[in-house]
Amino acid sequence: MAKGKIKVESENIFPVIKKFLYSDHEIFLRELVSNAVDATLKLNVLSKTGDFKGTLEGLQIEVSIDKDAGTLTVSDNGIGMTEQETKQYLNQVAFSGAEEFLKKYEGQTKDSGIIGHFGLGFYSAFMVSQKVEVQSLSYKEDSQPVKWECDGNPEYKTSKGNRTEHGTDVIIHIDDESKEFLEEDRIRGILDKYCKFLPVPIKFGMRSEWIDDPSGEKDENDQPKRIETKVENIINNPKPAWTKKPKDLSEEDYNSFYKELYPTTFEDPLFHIHLNVDHPFHLTGILYFPRLKNNIQLQKNKIQLFSNQVFITDSVENIVPEFLTLLHGVIDSPDIPLNVSRSFLQEDRQVKQISSHISKKVADKLASLFKKDRDDFASKWDDIKVFMEYGALTDEKFFDRIKKALLFKNSEGEFFTIEEYKEKIKESQTDKDGKLVHLYTNDPDGQHQFISIAKNKGYDVLVLDSPLTPHFVQFLEQKLENTSFTRVDSDSIDKLIKKEDAAESNLSEDQENELKGLLENIVDKQQYTVQFEALTENDQPLTITQPEFFRRMKEQQELGGGMMMTGNMPDMFNLVVNANHPLISKILIEQDAEKKANLAEQAVDLAKLSQNMLTGEKLTKFIQRSVALID
Repeated sequence: MAKGKIKVESENIFPVIKKFLYSDHEIFLRELVSNAVDATLKLNVLSKTGDFKGTLEGLQIEVSIDKDAGTLTVSDNGIGMTEQETKQYLNQVAFSGAEEFLKKYEGQTKDSGIIGHFGLGFYSAFMVSQKVEVQSLSYKEDSQPVKWECDGNPEYKTSKGNRTEHGTDVIIHIDDESKEFLEEDRIRGILDKYCKFLPVPIKFGMRSEWIDDPSGEKDENDQPKRIETKVENIINNPKPAWTKKPKDLSEEDYNSFYKELYPTTFEDPLFHIHLNVDHPFHLTGILYFPRLKNNIQLQKNKIQLFSNQVFITDSVENIVPEFLTLLHGVIDSPDIPLNVSRSFLQEDRQVKQISSHISKKVADKLASLFKKDRDDFASKWDDIKVFMEYGALTDEKFFDRIKKALLFKNSEGEFFTIEEYKEKIKESQTDKDGKLVHLYTNDPDGQHQFISIAKNKGYDVLVLDSPLTPHFVQFLEQKLENTSFTRVDSDSIDKLIKKEDAAESNLSEDQENELKGLLENIVDKQQYTVQFEALTENDQPLTITQPEFFRRMKEQQELGGGMMMTGNMPDMFNLVVNANHPLISKILIEQDAEKKANLAEQAVDLAKLSQNMLTGEKLTKFIQRSVALID
C-alpha cells in the first residue's frame, strides 16, 4: 500500500476561488463585514482580559464606495494586524484567525458573538476584484501600520501602511465584470439582506436630518427655522429582539420587531414563541404565529436563519419540520452545520435535534396558551387551526403534545376538546353498531338544509372547513377508537347515523323502477345514482348527497395524497328519493306524460337549487317552469 499527500498548486487556487467558492458573488460583502465584526468584537474580549486598555466607545464598521477610484472599502476600528499577522492570516487560505483567537481565549469568549469559522471569507473578495489592498494597524503598543496587496495571483507584497488608529481597511478594486458593486442601491440591498442584525453598528453613507437652526433664527411663522444636516447612516440593528431576554421585552417590543422583519405586513401576529436554549446546543430566536385563516399556501421564505446574527438563508426546510414553515420569525444558532460558503445546511444529528426541539417548544407554547386562557385561545382558533391540523398530520409527537388543545367548533359557535365533544354526542350520535358518528359541515350556509335536518333529529354538527379537513378527519378516525366522521350532506340523516331498521316504504318495486327510469332521463346516469329511502313526510322529496368515501378521496387528491390516483376524479352524487313524500306519489299517479316529466324535473331542480348546483340556462328554465306551474 502506498501513501502520499495531495498537493494544491497555489497558481490554480485563485481561479477556483473567483468562479466556484460561492454560488452568489454578492456574498463577498457579507464575508468581509463579518470579518470586520469579528475584529471589533475581539476588542471586547481583550478589554475584559486586560490585554486592551483603550476605549470601546465608537466601535463601528463603515462601508464606502469611491466610484471614481472604482473601489469598495470595508473599514473597522477593531484589533487590526501587525505585518507578521497579515502574513499569517492573509497568506494562508482556509486559516481562520477567529478560530485561533477562540482557542487562545477559550473560556473567556462565551457570548462574544465572534462569527468566523472557515477562514475563507477574506478570499471571497477576489471574486469581484482585480486587486485587493489591506491597510491595518494593530492595537498592540508600538505597532506600525502595514499595507498588504495582491492582484489575484499567488504573489503579494507588503509595505508601510497609512492607518493612524487601530483597525483594518479592506479596499477592493472592483473588476470590469462586477461594476454593479459600485452602485449604492446594490450595496445597500446586500447589507440590508445579510447584515441587518449584526452586533456592531454598520455605517453606510449619510442621511438627511432636519434640526432647529442653532442660530435661533425664526421662519415667517415665527417658528424656529429648520435646517437640513447630514448624519451617519447606521443601517443595522445591533441588538435585535431575539438577543434580549424575554423579561426585558413587552408585547409592543415583539410586535415592533415583527414589523421590522416584515415591513409590508400590516397585521400584528397572534402570538410569539421566544426560543432560548444553551444545552445541548445554542439556539435563540422568535417565532410568530401569523393569521393563517384557511391559507395553507406555504410561505417558506418567512423564517430567517442566522448564525451569530449573520443572515444565512430563508430556506429553512431542513432545520424545521415542514408544518412550521407556516410560521414567521428568526432562528439563530452558531451550532447549525453549514458548508464552506455558509449558504447551505449540512444534514447531521445536530440539525435533527434542533428541529425536534423547535417543534416541542411550539407544541408546549400552544398547550400553555390553551391552559392559561381557553377563551382567548378559542377566539384565535380559526386563525391557527390549519397550523394545528398540519402539525398533527405530519408529526406524531406534535399531535401527542397538542391533542388536549385541539378544538372542535360546532355550528352554534361552541368549542369543545376532543374528549368533551365525545361526551356531548355519545348518547345521541352512537349508531346501532356502537360507533360514534361525528357529523360535520364544511359550508354552514350552503349546507344549511342538511344541518337543519340533523338538528331536528337532536344531532350536533361540527364546522370543519379547513383545506386539510379530508385528511384530518381520516387521521382522527385512525386515532380515535370506534369513531367516524361524515359530512352532513353525504347521505340521508337516517343513513348517516343508523339507529334501527329502515322504516317501511310506501312504494312498490315496480313504482320504484318506474320512477327511477323517469329520473335517469333527467339527470346524468354517469354522475348520479338514484336511491330510494323510506323517510318521513316532513323530509325533502328529493335530496342530492355526495358519498363520503368518494368525495373525501377526490378532495384528498386535489390537495395531495389521495391514494396514488392519476387524473381528476369526476364528482359523484346520490339522488335520494323520499319514498314516503306526497310529491313522489303525485308524480307517480300523474297520467299526463308531459306533466309527469315536468313535475319530476321540477323536483330534481329544487334539490339542485338547495345545493347551489343550478346555474345558467338550467336555472332560467327552472324559473320559467315555476312560473308556469304557479299560473
